[in-house]
Amino acid sequence: MATQTLTASTFEQVVTQSTMVLVDFWATWCGPCRSFGPIFEAASDKHPDIVFAKVDIDESSSLASGAGISSVPTLMAFKEGALVYSQPGALPGPVLEDFITQLRALDMEHVRSHLEHHDDEHVPSQDASGGQAERHYHDGATEPQHPDGA
Repeated sequence: MATQTLTASTFEQVVTQSTMVLVDFWATWCGPCRSFGPIFEAASDKHPDIVFAKVDIDESSSLASGAGISSVPTLMAFKEGALVYSQPGALPGPVLEDFITQLRALDMEHVRSHLEHHDDEHVPSQDASGGQAERHYHDGATEPQHPDGA
């Protein structure tokens, strides 16, 4: 399945009406984005049950701004309409495949239960230095690890 382009007018409908959605926020001028693009496209061919979508931040700047995108590429994952992962950085193919496995296994009943008890779940976590981390996780989601441990 080929990736689809999302805009401000299509984003919410696709995210809320699809079981699983991976969104690649990217830009034509971004080298890592151009490297990640073929990896993302190949994964979309392997997983036709998942919606793979792309948002060009220059063409959809209001959408990128509303999503809090400050670095590209940024990968967001939605499951059953809920944002379960958001992090900048291009993932190698095997790491993306591992992440897709984790996304499939994510227990959304547990996530929703956790969200009902935590109103501040979308507040960015603090990183070790006390600064704002750019990762957003819901209980049960884990950060994909690059093969070199970075």
